[in-house]
Amino acid sequence: MSFINYASREINCKIVYYGPGLCGKTTNLQYIYNKTAEGSKGKMISLATETERTLFFDFLPLALGEIRGFKTRFHLYTVPGQVFYDASRKLILKGVDGVVFVADSQEERFDANIESLENLRDNLEEQGFDMEKIPFVIQYNKRDLPNASDLAELSKELNPRNVPEYEACATSGEGVFETLKAVAKLVLNDLKKGT
Repeated sequence: MSFINYASREINCKIVYYGPGLCGKTTNLQYIYNKTAEGSKGKMISLATETERTLFFDFLPLALGEIRGFKTRFHLYTVPGQVFYDASRKLILKGVDGVVFVADSQEERFDANIESLENLRDNLEEQGFDMEKIPFVIQYNKRDLPNASDLAELSKELNPRNVPEYEACATSGEGVFETLKAVAKLVLNDLKKGT
């Protein structure tokens, strides 16, 4: 649910990074934040409690274009990874425009990926979103690890819809901006359809 600021001529879009605990959501956002020009980004805010952490920042990309004379500003969020923080996850999904599902490629995290994806589907439905229609991409993170699952197997289980998918190593930045650009493009296309 994009927010239009007529005074600053900006369309504000919300992108949420979702996935199991320790899959690399935070690392993705930190990498993007550190590589984004100072004048194009807001402050990174970490909402941390004793047991969970949510990151947020907004930025104004320079190369993604305008919609009817309005600049687009993206607000990026992470959700707490553990499923028992479901209330926080639901709250963060409110008004979402696009979702990046960050899958942990490690073989032992296979079930956690499936559980988190099902949780995402349930939480989107509860918010009134259809996962089949929302701008959505999948990132297979930690591809550099020796215990990474077979990519075809991951894709078969996590991406039956055949949405855009990217291999990544968020610690080095590989695949991070490709993932972000893909979801941002889908969000902008969605916005253009609605204008």
